[in-house]
Amino acid sequence: MVVYGVSCLLDALDGTMARKYGQTSSFGAVLDMVTDRSTTTALICFLCVAYPVWSPVFQLLVALDISSHYIHMYATLSSGGQSHKAIEKEQWLLYLYYTKRKVLFTICALNELFYMGLYINAFPQFKSHPIPLLGSTHIGAIIALVCLPGYVFKQITNVIQLNRAALMLANKDAADATARRSSKTN
Repeated sequence: MVVYGVSCLLDALDGTMARKYGQTSSFGAVLDMVTDRSTTTALICFLCVAYPVWSPVFQLLVALDISSHYIHMYATLSSGGQSHKAIEKEQWLLYLYYTKRKVLFTICALNELFYMGLYINAFPQFKSHPIPLLGSTHIGAIIALVCLPGYVFKQITNVIQLNRAALMLANKDAADATARRSSKTN
């Protein structure tokens, strides 16, 4: 978990430095998204084994995470956008999430810490270390519970992001179809 946590922090630092020194690229944005989805999915695969009753929920969350980010990235780039993080103000929640770096960092950190808390919770040896004032409460459960609001926020943004991207693609398809029909009539 330490390596996973450090990897998440280095990912945030890498993006910050790339923007600061003007070294961003489409390839870097796609690679960042793919590695983020891959590492989180790997952790969730473990959680499916550790919590088999919750496997269908975890599988749906993986599907939501991957599909919302992929479709959002594709819709943005196919409509001429430079970055999947460029959001109009009409989508106020996504706008807040993607334009306020502190919000983005905090929500992503809480999302990852939630999964990390569930991971830690799967190991009974952590219960043998009592927490002051809480007794034998499991540290993993506490981490997950504290991070739950940010985690829920992230899942809501994923749903909104998926919906927005689907509408963008549908509108682009409709405009392309109209253009094809009008070019055939001319």
